[in-house]
Amino acid sequence: MKYIFEEDLVGAAIALLRLQDTYRLNVKEIADGKILNASGVQPFTARDCFDIGRAAYNVNDYYHTLIWMEEAQERLRDEMPHETVQLKEILEYLAFALFKQGNLKRALLLTEQLHTIDPNHPRAKNNIKWYEDLLAEEGLKPIDYRRNIPPVTNPRPKTGLETAEHDIYEALCRNEIPVSIKVTSKLYCYYKMDRPFLRLAPFKVEILRFNPLAVLFRDVITDEEITMIQMLATPRLRRATVQNSITGELETASYRTSKSAWLKDEEHEVVHRINKRIDLMTNLEQETSEELQVGNYGIGGHYDPHFDFARREEVNAFQSLNTGNRLATLLFYPLLKKLLLNENPLKSKNLQMTQPESGGATVFTEVKTTVMPSKNDALFWYNLLRSGEGDLRTRHAACPVLTGTKWVSNKWIHERGQEFRRPCGLSRSVEEQFVGDLSA
Repeated sequence: MKYIFEEDLVGAAIALLRLQDTYRLNVKEIADGKILNASGVQPFTARDCFDIGRAAYNVNDYYHTLIWMEEAQERLRDEMPHETVQLKEILEYLAFALFKQGNLKRALLLTEQLHTIDPNHPRAKNNIKWYEDLLAEEGLKPIDYRRNIPPVTNPRPKTGLETAEHDIYEALCRNEIPVSIKVTSKLYCYYKMDRPFLRLAPFKVEILRFNPLAVLFRDVITDEEITMIQMLATPRLRRATVQNSITGELETASYRTSKSAWLKDEEHEVVHRINKRIDLMTNLEQETSEELQVGNYGIGGHYDPHFDFARREEVNAFQSLNTGNRLATLLFYPLLKKLLLNENPLKSKNLQMTQPESGGATVFTEVKTTVMPSKNDALFWYNLLRSGEGDLRTRHAACPVLTGTKWVSNKWIHERGQEFRRPCGLSRSVEEQFVGDLSA
């Protein structure tokens, strides 16, 4: 039996807030269980809304605190006389959130209401005095403290990202930025047949964009292989980490919320087979690539915009590997529903290959490109220019999973050993052409 801990509930609440913002979800519809076409979602109680608001409050997110405490108050009225939370609990958090968001007069009024409900409240009386003092400092007379109450203001807090990039990221996640006809008119598909074996079994390749090059391999991993990969990875899944740009150490971060596991080439025939296939797909040496990483993104799971390669100032990155920088990334979309307890994934009748019902796209913020996860396919791009410098246009992110779950596996291919497979260009401006494109 797996127990649910407080940190699990808080994590779920914060994930819900992320989804609310990214996909512009209406709070009332979320609380009613109406998230797109998701089925079987129970409506929230006033206590549920209160707990979400309190989780936001505990991370100093007063924007969401205000929204969810207001929804809790609204639902509390409908619950009478079988309340799931007390009004005084809501009022204390709501009043302080109003104050922090610039609604001082309203904060005073709600705190007075709290004091009326509970005259012995340990903080209400002092807070009333504090709010009155703040209004006096603004030059108001006591007679005006409760007059001319302005509309509620509730500015959304800034994230760790630049505002412009964050707006682009969220718009791409909502698939709101169309690709121009000028770009799409140059794109095409082809069969990759540049190796002897591929004459018999060519890869289906779709060019998604040039500059920087991004291609999608279609149907390159089977359902049976995905099942085995998940079976190997599931017992090892741990909170995914990122590399500290200063120390080079691996650590967890709020901007990457997923679980991951690593699979060695020699531990199973399927892993070895996939690694050999990656060589055929990319024409890149796999001896210096990292182990196959398997990632699981639950509801709200995401990875904010980032680079896969190490920048110049990140001198300690990949030092222990001694294989150079991350030259390229291959991202498989092996999407799989969770198995029943103690179920053999190779014999399961309940196994159903899926992709997340909504959300979970891979987006490139610099070039404004959205790639929706598609079952059994793999996305490939070069992280470095032919000169060896990092390609800043490859800044990308994993959008939050709105409903369902997303499984991915990725391979980071390093520089060492690629000198003859992807040699330097004669000029910095050389346009990338994917190896094996016979129509190029």
